[in-house]
Amino acid sequence: MATVRPSPVGFQPYVSSAESPAEFTAKAIVIGVIFGLIFGASTVYLGLRAGLTVSASIPIAVLAISVLKRLGGSTILENNIVQTIGSAGESVAGGVVFTIPALIFLTPNGPGYFNYFQITMLTFAGGILGVLMMVPLRRALIVKEHGILPYPEGTACAEVLVAGERGGKLAALVFSGLGVGALWKALSWVFNVFRQDVGYTFPRTSQFPNATVDIDISPEYLGVGYVIGPRIAGTMFAGGVLSWLVLLPLLSILGNYITVPFPPIHPSFANNPATGRPFLIAEMSPSQLWSAYIRYMGAGAVLAAGLITLARTIPTIIGSAREGLKGLGAGASGAGRLRTERDIPMSVVLIGSGLLAVFIAVAPRMPTQGNILAAVLIVVFGFFFATVSSRITGLIGSSSNPISGMTIATLILTCLLFVFLGWTGDPYGPVAICVGAVVCIAAANAGNTSQDLKTGYIVGATPLYQQFALIVGVLASASVIGWTTLYLHRVFGIGSPAIAAPQATLMATIIKGLLSQNLPWGLVLVGIFVSVTLELCGIHSLSFAVGSYLPIATTAPIYAGGLVRWWVERQTGAHEESELSAGTLFSSGLIAGGSICGILYAALVGNNALGPFQAAGNAIPWFHDEPGTTTTVAQVASGLLFFALALVTARAARKKMV
Repeated sequence: MATVRPSPVGFQPYVSSAESPAEFTAKAIVIGVIFGLIFGASTVYLGLRAGLTVSASIPIAVLAISVLKRLGGSTILENNIVQTIGSAGESVAGGVVFTIPALIFLTPNGPGYFNYFQITMLTFAGGILGVLMMVPLRRALIVKEHGILPYPEGTACAEVLVAGERGGKLAALVFSGLGVGALWKALSWVFNVFRQDVGYTFPRTSQFPNATVDIDISPEYLGVGYVIGPRIAGTMFAGGVLSWLVLLPLLSILGNYITVPFPPIHPSFANNPATGRPFLIAEMSPSQLWSAYIRYMGAGAVLAAGLITLARTIPTIIGSAREGLKGLGAGASGAGRLRTERDIPMSVVLIGSGLLAVFIAVAPRMPTQGNILAAVLIVVFGFFFATVSSRITGLIGSSSNPISGMTIATLILTCLLFVFLGWTGDPYGPVAICVGAVVCIAAANAGNTSQDLKTGYIVGATPLYQQFALIVGVLASASVIGWTTLYLHRVFGIGSPAIAAPQATLMATIIKGLLSQNLPWGLVLVGIFVSVTLELCGIHSLSFAVGSYLPIATTAPIYAGGLVRWWVERQTGAHEESELSAGTLFSSGLIAGGSICGILYAALVGNNALGPFQAAGNAIPWFHDEPGTTTTVAQVASGLLFFALALVTARAARKKMV
């Protein structure tokens, strides 16, 4: 008979290992799947619009407590299973929209790789791989380093579950934010009561030509800014200021004296219909200048910042890899272990990872079909960056995890290997992005898995059931993620102002430039040394670099959300809010409400019930832009409404969670 091992000394979970309350029940699975579908779809929309995502574990945990109480009650472990399944949909969706839409830009007239089957299969592979790769790391990162790695969102989520008797009050904050966000989005997009954005571009004839300040007055952006806080939001906005208020007017001033087309000549601007020759800088609009020149500087900044961020964590990377290899050697499960120490068997981890790699190499209608090297790279990079992601998440949380930096590193190494092998043709771009997509999804879900397992460790959950729940979450959410992505693309077109997919565009830019060996390195190097300059000044450059690549219409409202949080913290005397606060719960609702209503708006447009982005102001004269006149009144009125939304958020954030 096997000997039962004791629990780790010095820590007792909320539910002891000797107890066995209801946990992996049908009720918990169904509710978790529903939340996974909702938050997975909303994350797709947010990621395609803003190029970033935030963790949904805490609001899902709050909603789980409230919903299950109304269905006859539940145990704390059932509530934990709900948030575990639901959070998997959010994390996987983020990895998908950061990478897979790049196929649109890599094969605009080629094979139809961007389809439901392809998206779903890559999502399955990456999501499940992320769960499996985390299994051998659980004891090293979650158990042995308890009290060392803080896992901020995982710990806060455990606090929510332990304080389950307050679930109704906490849920009210999330539901109120969701209602406000949905109502705002409906009034501005569906009913056209007021504008979707406000801003101003200086005339080309002015002393400050083409300098642009735009604010997309969307509730989800305000919510994102509040959640990430004033420091990160301010740094992102500073990057936008550099691109749109420094580089753009500087390029426009110099362009007035350049009488020949200035390379690199972007294909979209290779022929000016009015002149029959490529566009001159003096003939380009601000958006054209951004696409032709500044975008490459932003890409260089993100590239350097991502690699610097990874380099800074080299000790963490080495330590994590060592622990991961130890975990592989020691195994993750064994007979006689306590309920709170049971994991998916290591044989399943190894065989499952191998089968996923084989599937990627043999699956029909996939860019990687028949490419054994791609399968090997997925396993190697997947394990490496899943390990790094899990460790970094333990230090700074899921929302701040530099997934894009890890993906960029994967793509660079993959493309350089392809170039070394002579694989430089167009067919290899989709192969590279598939490698990057699976690794990105795996790393994102590995970080989320580690947060969930930390929550489970604190409340006394069974790791094996949580790992099963995460796989269920991946399988369930993959279906809606693929459908939502394709539907938004059909209605708006990925790459359009409505869903610009900035991260995927960046990935495609890097791949095309490296494989064709014609990346405009002059502009890219400018961006690289912008990030280097910031690092020399002692500023972490990743947030700044992402902000320099995003439209200022995105970073400005995010900064507004950060300012709201700064004001609330100043008024309440809090040095810095915890992951669990009234403001973060309300803001999470704003994000979900605005995103869900955005998807509903797309459904109305797709069914010809609405015209996309109709002119605002049909209902209230103050918000009406008369043809041929300035938009001052309409912009001021809409801007004041956005200020009112900020006040509502601040008021909700100051409520006591009792």
